[in-house]
Amino acid sequence: MVSNCANPNCRKPLHYLREGRIFAFDVTACGDGPNGKRTRRLEHFWLCGACAQTMVMQQSAEGIRVVMRQRPRIQREMPMAAHYVAS
Repeated sequence: MVSNCANPNCRKPLHYLREGRIFAFDVTACGDGPNGKRTRRLEHFWLCGACAQTMVMQQSAEGIRVVMRQRPRIQREMPMAAHYVAS
């Protein structure tokens, strides 16, 4: 059960789901099932609203971790239209 922000530097308690972001990952574990068979389960993580603005959860071969969001590409600015004042 998710009870705190997944960011180890934050750990804000989860009271309401109206802020932040929930992440769900399919996790495979060796030897957890009957007869030592692999089992799969869905594991949930929550980032509070403040942490979710700059971080995401990511799954890799090493496990599940909190990483910084990649910055969006800077959009090229549209050239400003010239304003002419009629005399």
